[in-house]
Amino acid sequence: MSPAMQELLAILDLERLEHNLFRGRSPQTAWQRVFGGQTIGQALVAAQRTVDADRQVHSLHGYFMRPGDTKVPIVYEVDRIRDGGSFTTRRVVAVQHGKAIFSLEASFQLAEPGLDHQFPMPLDVPPPEKLKTQRELLEHMDNVPDTIRRFWARERPLEIKPVNLEHYTSRDKLPPRQNIWLRTTGPVPDQWPLRAAVLAYLSDMTLLDTSTFAHGRAVFDPDLQVASLDHAMWFHREHPLDDWLLYTQDSPSTSGARGFTRGAIYGRDGVLIASVAQEGLIRLRSEPRAKA
Repeated sequence: MSPAMQELLAILDLERLEHNLFRGRSPQTAWQRVFGGQTIGQALVAAQRTVDADRQVHSLHGYFMRPGDTKVPIVYEVDRIRDGGSFTTRRVVAVQHGKAIFSLEASFQLAEPGLDHQFPMPLDVPPPEKLKTQRELLEHMDNVPDTIRRFWARERPLEIKPVNLEHYTSRDKLPPRQNIWLRTTGPVPDQWPLRAAVLAYLSDMTLLDTSTFAHGRAVFDPDLQVASLDHAMWFHREHPLDDWLLYTQDSPSTSGARGFTRGAIYGRDGVLIASVAQEGLIRLRSEPRAKA
């Protein structure tokens, strides 16, 4: 297991402060704000700690309000909104410096049989063995912008193998779609609540990027202000995280300085594990500045 993966599992193991109060920390990196997927994953763990073990998360909806500070802990306050016969609802507010930085509502359900169907996994995607990870690509691509190069070179708990590379090196207006293979750099324990939290963490990867492709732009462009605004996720089926996952993404719309992206996470065996939707701020800095 890589040190970064050990760190991810450690930061998802929140400290309990009180009955409905938990504290999480961030990895000490050079990045100035907390990765959104970390906040989603930790908020989900806080909610899970207040729910009976026989109820599993099936959906979550979160809003980002302020950038997180990596240098101080995050306190997660859980509101036990409802405990019903089949469903449980929780609201979580993440607080730093006395202010809310993120809020999440999550719904949990008792396991039930029922109708079952899914869209098939795309068949025209090359297998991960035929692709290179982002870090491996740095050895073969000279025209990757420095901002992307530094991001790819970071030690992370995930390996990512992009299927399409032209949007990293081209300013052409490209279809707002992408497929990536990703997997954790170490085993995830065989506990679905923890797997769900790891899925929530990785679900924030590369989504905002996709909404810029149609404009020949990239999220690291210096004249763009980019930030996640909200994040929704639906957990369809339990699945181990011991192999590559395919994350298919498309962006139906960008407007009003916001980009909207959808995603689907498949197991390598073709099982649709989860669906994701996210809207993010995509603001041209040449426009009048305003608080998000």
